Amino acid sequence: MPRSRDKELIASNRRARYDYAFEDVFEAGLVLTGSEVKSLRAKRANLNDGYALMRGGELWLHGVHIPEYSPATWTNHEPRRVRKLLIHRGQLQRLIGRLSEKGLTIVPISLYFKNGYAKVELGLGRGKQRHDKRRAIAEKEAATEMRKAVGRRAKGR
Repeated sequence: MPRSRDKELIASNRRARYDYAFEDVFEAGLVLTGSEVKSLRAKRANLNDGYALMRGGELWLHGVHIPEYSPATWTNHEPRRVRKLLIHRGQLQRLIGRLSEKGLTIVPISLYFKNGYAKVELGLGRGKQRHDKRRAIAEKEAATEMRKAVGRRAKGR
């Protein structure tokens, strides 16, 4: 049995967890060209404007920016092209059922290499309202204050 290597993170969408409340997270493969893979190996990608859409019974990734790989002359790719996502049929059927609910969207959370293959972690979630974001910030600040207080108490201050 081959040893599984750790994930090699390429890019992450930190804003996604702030803007969306995720109900489900899953992993998908990407159909890429050679110059895109080279650019990803150089850790150059941007997921901030990315989203996934169901079209023709398949899942497609839109808005993800993978810059051109400069040494790849005329064989270069278009940086914001639509890319096909590869997921298991069962996951796809489950997603089709869930996407029929109003307000759900699929957002890329992170992009990484796993066992030499480019993978994207996708989240199925709802957009947070402004008051939800404020509550999340308040909870985060409260947790930080508690950690600091426990640290001070442990040091005997």
